[in-house]
Amino acid sequence: MTRELRATLLTDDAVSIEALYELSPASGAEPSDHLVLVVGHGFTGALERPALRRVASVFRQRTAVITFSFRGHGRSGGRSTVGDREVLDLAAAVRWARRLGHRRVATVGFSMGGSVVIRQAALYGKNHGIQPVHVAHDGERTGRSPGRTAPAAGAPDGRAPGAPGEAADGAAPDAVIAVSAPARWYYRGTAPMRRVHWAVTRPAGRLVSRYGLRTRIDPRGWDVDPLSPVAAAPLIAPTPLLIVHGDRDPYFPLDHPRMLASAADPSVSELWIEPGFGHAETAASPALLTRIADWAAAHA
Repeated sequence: MTRELRATLLTDDAVSIEALYELSPASGAEPSDHLVLVVGHGFTGALERPALRRVASVFRQRTAVITFSFRGHGRSGGRSTVGDREVLDLAAAVRWARRLGHRRVATVGFSMGGSVVIRQAALYGKNHGIQPVHVAHDGERTGRSPGRTAPAAGAPDGRAPGAPGEAADGAAPDAVIAVSAPARWYYRGTAPMRRVHWAVTRPAGRLVSRYGLRTRIDPRGWDVDPLSPVAAAPLIAPTPLLIVHGDRDPYFPLDHPRMLASAADPSVSELWIEPGFGHAETAASPALLTRIADWAAAHA
C-alpha cells in the first residue's frame, strides 16, 4: 500500500474536504493491524499549515495519521461553522480511515478541533439514543438548546443531520483525545477569545479571517446552539477519552478542562494538566505529542 495518499472526501452535507493519509515508517503492510490517528486542527489551521504538519510528523513516528482541513479552511469547501457542522468533516475522515482498512481509529483534536472530537464521539459513538439536557454555564446562552441533538426528520436518535445509524456507519472512533478544548460556547473571558469572537461575529472580522487567515466563516451563525462539549462529554462512554490542557493556555483557563473531566465518565476518561504548555498544536511539544500517541495506542 502507498505510504501517502491524498483524497477529497465528501461529507454528509456535500462539502468537499481535503485530506492526507500517511503511513508510519513503523507500520507493516496491512493497515488493519495498526492504529490510525485522525487529527482535527484548531480554528484558522489547515492541512498544510506548519503546526499541523509538525504534529503529523511526530505522530507518524508511532502510527499512521490522517490530517485534513475543516470546512472553510485550506482547500476544503464550504464555510466554517466554528465547531458545529465540523463533526460531519471529522466523520468523513474517520470513515475514510475505516475504508483504508484500519480497525482501530482514534481522533485527536486541538482547540476548536478538540470540541469537534468530543461532540463527534457523542453524536456518532456507541451511546446513541440519549437526549442530553442543555445546561447553561457562565458565558453561555441560557435555556434549553438542543442544537444538533434534537430529533429531526431522518435523525430519530438525535444525531447530527446526515449522521447514520448502526455505529454511525463506521464513523465512531475507538478513542478520543481533546487538546486545549473549550468546555462551553461563547467564552469571552480572555483577550484572545475576544479577538476570536470579533473575527467570527463581525463583518470586518470575517473579512480579516478570509483574506488574512485564509479562513472562510459562515456569516449566518448558529440557528440553535449545538450540543456543547461539556454536554457531550458524558455521552462518549464507553469510548475512552483523554483531555489534555496546558496551565499556560492563553485562550481557555483551567476551569474548561476540569469542567469537561467532571462531566465525563471517570471510568473511561483521563485529565492531563500539562505544566508550561500553552495552546493547541502550535505549542504542543514533541514529547507531549508522543505521549498522546502512546495513550491512543494503549486505549483504542
